[in-house]
Amino acid sequence: MAARTTKQSSIPSVWARPQRESDQPALSRATIVREAIVMLDAEGVEALSMRKLATRLNAGAASLYRHVATKDELMELAVDEVAAEIDVPPADSPDWRAAVAQAAHSFRTTALRHPWLSSVLGQAGLAYLGPNLMSYSERLAALFTTAGFPDPGGAIDAVLSYVIGMSTTEGAWLITVARSGETEADFIARLMPAAQQAVADHEHLAKGYAQTEEVATTDPATMRDTKFAAALDIVLDGLALRLRTPGS
Repeated sequence: MAARTTKQSSIPSVWARPQRESDQPALSRATIVREAIVMLDAEGVEALSMRKLATRLNAGAASLYRHVATKDELMELAVDEVAAEIDVPPADSPDWRAAVAQAAHSFRTTALRHPWLSSVLGQAGLAYLGPNLMSYSERLAALFTTAGFPDPGGAIDAVLSYVIGMSTTEGAWLITVARSGETEADFIARLMPAAQQAVADHEHLAKGYAQTEEVATTDPATMRDTKFAAALDIVLDGLALRLRTPGS
């Protein structure tokens, strides 16, 4: 039994060991994670360190390490905490496609609220073992299973691969805009001439830029919403076809 305990505790994940008690009543794992998320939202992953976080909490670094052994563990906790914000409709929703679309849009909204989220999902160790991410995956699996998909895991992978990929790109874009100090519309207007010149020799890309230039500079948020929804429809079209022809 002792050997098994040692083996389990060596798993590099905060979810693989019990939570420790604090010698500072005001300092808890939840407090640490909430403040870390504030820092991540404001300054990004690169700016977060255990030392800076301890300073913001008026605590010694040793006190933080009683709850969170490493920055990697802290990121697992932060990812799982914001995952609680993602909405998934109930499994018995009358229209599975509309329900999946709602879940996808909710994920994107959460990812843009926390621009660091998508970029660290693949790096946050065993974050998927967290209770909120587990619940999210379970609700998606129930939705696809009830809809009749023989392989709900594959359907989930298809949707999340698209949503995470788009959210990562969009989040990085918005961070770039924010660093410029300009509005998104102004930044696009300044960028557009260089972009048009870059694609001038690429017929199909040039046509696409010409079609989106006006909406991009007048209402870029709506343009991003439209692009996300349009490509999501393509993913859902593929899933609907698979549902109609399960043997394919």
